[in-house]
Amino acid sequence: MAGQTPRFEAIEGQLAQRLTAHLSDAALALPHDITERLRFSRERALASRRTATVAQVAPQVVHAGRAAALGGPPSLWLRLASALPLVVLMAGLVFIQHHHDLQQIAVAAEIDSALLADDLPPAAYGDPGFSEFLRSGDAL
Repeated sequence: MAGQTPRFEAIEGQLAQRLTAHLSDAALALPHDITERLRFSRERALASRRTATVAQVAPQVVHAGRAAALGGPPSLWLRLASALPLVVLMAGLVFIQHHHDLQQIAVAAEIDSALLADDLPPAAYGDPGFSEFLRSGDAL
């Protein structure tokens, strides 16, 4: 780890040496057949590591149950096709918001035109006595 103190690094090194020594002592105490199996497994793992090839970049057909899919890195067209539903969704949301705003403007304009065409001045609607007048039923 970066920024460790030298004392912490020394303690960490001592712990690693003790652990390594303990594991080495325990490995010497194992029976012969287990050590041979471990040696064979280690050699087999190293051999398979040496013969492992770098994964190919070309698309491969991957079988999973009854479905088959192409593997490999996605092409530019596949990425664009994947982003297309998101773009359509965002455009739809923008259109819905724009349509909602237009409806709100139309409703507000209708209320304003009704207020201006009425016989009462708009200031009367804000008067507290006017709301009492409407509640009492004398407005008829």
